[in-house]
Amino acid sequence: MTVDGKGVAFPVGFDATGALAESSGAERIRQAVLIVLGTRPGERIMRPDFGCDLHSLAFAPNTPATANLARHYVSSALARWEPRIEVTEITVGNDPRAAVLTIDLAYRIKSDEGRQTLSLAFPLEQPS
Repeated sequence: MTVDGKGVAFPVGFDATGALAESSGAERIRQAVLIVLGTRPGERIMRPDFGCDLHSLAFAPNTPATANLARHYVSSALARWEPRIEVTEITVGNDPRAAVLTIDLAYRIKSDEGRQTLSLAFPLEQPS
C-alpha cells in the first residue's frame, strides 16, 4: 500500500499556473478523510452507501449521547471507507452552551507510519 498517488485536490481549485491543483501523499489521504466525513449516505448515485451518518445529527440535542453517536459514526465510516489509515483516537466534545460538536481525530497512515491529526467543527442546528 502506498500514499504516493496523486490526483485533483479537494476542494477543487487552481494552482499558481492556472492548472487544476493536485494533492499527493498524506495531504491526499487527509482530503479523502474529509470527503468521507462530509458525504451523506445516499448522496452518490452509484455508491449510495458511501459516506458518514454524521449529518443525521444536524438537529440532535447537544448532549454527551449525541457526541458518542458522532464518535461511532466517524469511526465506522473511516473503518469502512478509508483503508489506508488506522484511527488511533476520536475525541468528540460538546459544549451545552454552543450548538457545535468538536471532533478531534488522530490516525496513522499504514504505509509509512505517519501520524496525523484533524479537527472538525460540526454545527448542530437548534430548533427555535
